[in-house]
Amino acid sequence: MASSHENLIAINGVTHAYGKDGDALPVLKNLTLGVPLHGFTAVVGPSGCGKSTLTRLIAGLMRPDEGEVWLHGERVSSPRSTVGMAFQNPVLLEWRSILKNVLLPLEIVPTDLSKQEAEERALHLLHLVGLSGFEDKRPSELSGGMRQRASLCRSLIHNPEVLILDEPFGALDAFTREDLWLTMHKLRAEEPFTGVLITHDLRESIFLADEVVVLSDRPATVQYTVSLTHEAQPSLDELYTSEALATLNELREQIRIARNDAEV
Repeated sequence: MASSHENLIAINGVTHAYGKDGDALPVLKNLTLGVPLHGFTAVVGPSGCGKSTLTRLIAGLMRPDEGEVWLHGERVSSPRSTVGMAFQNPVLLEWRSILKNVLLPLEIVPTDLSKQEAEERALHLLHLVGLSGFEDKRPSELSGGMRQRASLCRSLIHNPEVLILDEPFGALDAFTREDLWLTMHKLRAEEPFTGVLITHDLRESIFLADEVVVLSDRPATVQYTVSLTHEAQPSLDELYTSEALATLNELREQIRIARNDAEV
């Protein structure tokens, strides 16, 4: 069992379904995993296996039918202000500047930051992701990759303990996606958050994460786990080493097994 004390995030025996009785669609079944403080875990698996449901449970946006979700030693039963989230399609408000979009969560979540301190933090985050000089632009004036960078800043503005990334780079072209992977490593070096990444891109999972968890097909449970190590400042060349290619093939095989087991 993933101890609520050993891990910042602990998911213990979680079972969840949509609907009730005969119409219920089982999504997760007795799922247990943990993410240590400042760890970064990628979750992969067959399409529709319940990866996004898992993120909603961690964020407290829904409760499991059975089992428990713990965050920093406290049971999660409602939305948490200590969790930041970024999605595949960032929803930025067109009538607000990029700076004001980044600051938006602080208008909703109580903060001890003064207005000046909040703006200084927002500007610092925008600098980290390469958006200095775009603070006064509107979202429509930015490319898709730039909008996703702004979305990452917004998810980090309130200094969350946990950052949940639900396929945030899936809609971007390959070159922009790889550029943002490097940006994520830079953010991790500067911002001490614990990360959970949902992705279909196995290269992305092994480049960004400390650990990759493979879920079985629905109803999902943990099928396989791979631990990874990275240099302090990894380069994209790491993805083309024999070790990385072996890990990719290993993950592909585990997902294939998960999919085939579900068809038996």
